[in-house]
Amino acid sequence: MESKTILITGVSRGLGHGLALACVERGDTVLGLGRSAATDLEAQSNFHFAQADVAEAEACATALDTLLSERARLDGVILNAGILGPIADMRDQSVDTMKNVLEVNLWANKTLLDLLLARDLTIGQVVGISSGAAVNGNRGWGGYSLSKAALNMLIKLYAKEREDIHFSALAPGLVDTNMQDQIRAMPDDAPFPSVAQLKQATGTDAMPDSTIAGQRVLAALDRLPGLIESGEFADIRKPPLTD
Repeated sequence: MESKTILITGVSRGLGHGLALACVERGDTVLGLGRSAATDLEAQSNFHFAQADVAEAEACATALDTLLSERARLDGVILNAGILGPIADMRDQSVDTMKNVLEVNLWANKTLLDLLLARDLTIGQVVGISSGAAVNGNRGWGGYSLSKAALNMLIKLYAKEREDIHFSALAPGLVDTNMQDQIRAMPDDAPFPSVAQLKQATGTDAMPDSTIAGQRVLAALDRLPGLIESGEFADIRKPPLTD
């Protein structure tokens, strides 16, 4: 397979780190954005990092100038950076709290896309890392569910405007990351059914670590353009990706 150049946000840890590692190991050039350095990746000659909080537009613009200097093409853009926010009933989550989650999970991605699309740059594929929470409406996932549902629509809208790029939103399935640590810290009697389900999945193949998940998600991303129309949502655990 010919090597690709892929931009990934949130590479410092979690799924973003796993994706970056999987890309680097197969010989791709990875352009990584993150709030802190990923020292193990920076030792690789085909990994290039710029520090930026995706919620800070000016920092992202500067980081992209650094990473994309003299580059004319990105084969892929993976919008991975995100936050969970509190697990609580809607009545217990303030509008400001949910706005903070949407700022990172939704609006930061719009800003990044606008910065990229304004450049003289050919882009092959854009993938927004979504979640099953975008469609299942589990109790307690208020701000996160809203942000991922909105991300799905954001991806669909950009796909209508830029038919030369394949856009998709992908739910990567359960991944054992710091987000799961936050959930596992909740009491067993918490009134949120999904919390118990996630705790039960810990340590099983249903919740791989970020390295294994990165490999699985990367394999799925390679297939998406041939499986779904641009702008659509897919779940790695469901057809057509399981066919």
